[in-house]
Amino acid sequence: MSLEELFFNVSKVFFIYAISFYTITCFQWFSYRFERVVFHFTKPLWHVFFAIVPLVLFYTTGEYFYIYFYFAYLPSLYLWHKKLDKKLIFTARIKRFFIFLTLAVVSFGVMNFIINGKFDTDVLLIIAASLVLSHFYEKINALNFRKKADKKLALLPELKIILITASYGKTSIKNFLFELLRDDFICHKTPRSVNTLTGLIKDVNENLTSQTQIYIAEAGARLKGDIAQITEFLNPHIVVVGEIGAQHIEYFKSLENIRSTKLEALCSKRLEAAFLHSSTLQNPDDKQEIYDESLSDVKADLSGLNFILDGKSYHANLLGKFNAVNLAACIKVAKILGVSEEKIDKNLSKIKNVEHRLQKIEAGGKLIIDDSFNGNFAGMSASYELVSTFEGRKVLITPGIVESSPQENERLGRIINEIFDVVMISSPLNAQALLKSIIKPQIIIIKDKANMQEILAKNTKIGDVVLFSNDAPSFM
Repeated sequence: MSLEELFFNVSKVFFIYAISFYTITCFQWFSYRFERVVFHFTKPLWHVFFAIVPLVLFYTTGEYFYIYFYFAYLPSLYLWHKKLDKKLIFTARIKRFFIFLTLAVVSFGVMNFIINGKFDTDVLLIIAASLVLSHFYEKINALNFRKKADKKLALLPELKIILITASYGKTSIKNFLFELLRDDFICHKTPRSVNTLTGLIKDVNENLTSQTQIYIAEAGARLKGDIAQITEFLNPHIVVVGEIGAQHIEYFKSLENIRSTKLEALCSKRLEAAFLHSSTLQNPDDKQEIYDESLSDVKADLSGLNFILDGKSYHANLLGKFNAVNLAACIKVAKILGVSEEKIDKNLSKIKNVEHRLQKIEAGGKLIIDDSFNGNFAGMSASYELVSTFEGRKVLITPGIVESSPQENERLGRIINEIFDVVMISSPLNAQALLKSIIKPQIIIIKDKANMQEILAKNTKIGDVVLFSNDAPSFM
């Protein structure tokens, strides 16, 4: 093999790894769902620049392709990755994918060398083969983990399982409920925002112990049947179905599809009690209670939250009216499990806002309210109402509502228009819909989130309240 041939072969392998790096990053963002990455990708031009154009040039320009590869593609891929706020995480699954990729490169190269006398490889074939092999391996792996988790749950007959699902608010309900129960029971809750069947299986296998008395599991969905699969796996004793809204409407196509998917949680064979938000449109019965119907006199300001539930007054050091609805579900569950009113009051006083959900921070004479994990109309509009009680200048940083309809963002824009003095739009995703309604405030479009600190320093001052409302990763 000549030096020239060696250079081209090595360069081709580099190209395979480079384009695979881009591809698997996209798959990781969207939970390895092929249809989501291919048909519903939020930045389709990235596919054009980092996949389609390079492949077309590779197959049409011959040796000249490597000038483009080394002097245009690799530098642009490096800069793209550097600016990402959600970079590829080298999990065990990602490492296995690159092992499959390496095996495919070597296997195809050796095969071609035996047949044609050349250590040659086909880029598309190798990437496709690696993705397919990885997919089937992970499927088999998941089945083995599922069997292990099923066996573990069968050995924990005394374990009480609480399943929480909703269009939004489920993570807050999970965390608040854990705080109300932790003094009376040995509890475990799903970590962070783990809410898929795969994530729950992993959590059961790795984190549940024989001492655990209550398992609080969060369940999310992107497709009809997702909650049914989780329910069939866990068979929860208590179910909470929170507020239903247009979150992820692009997947479900209609609000009724979202509602019916969330209500799949009621199919548990061991269901003892279900607490449902009125937006589920369910009728109460001997097992089902509409938990927000007995909620009244909700008052919220920057000092805290007060409300009445079932005729009793409660106080929590939380921000946002919507948290009264979340707490109502938690209090109902705590009571059915035997937690006393005295203990509920005590634990309510200790509950803090979930990190990045109406979290108050004072910095340099400015009041920062971090609500970057709140991504739905009800929660975001409630946080705006809260900020409206502040006397100083009001500054908003938001991408709008991600994975929702333009109409929802237009509605949000009308509320923003009446409350804020300065509005910074942090993503182009919903800018057009928001700007239809935002007229009064000063508008700043943040083109590069890497410059956020500099933009804030330039456009805010002492005495301002600055609300970070929702957040969109750079791939949205």
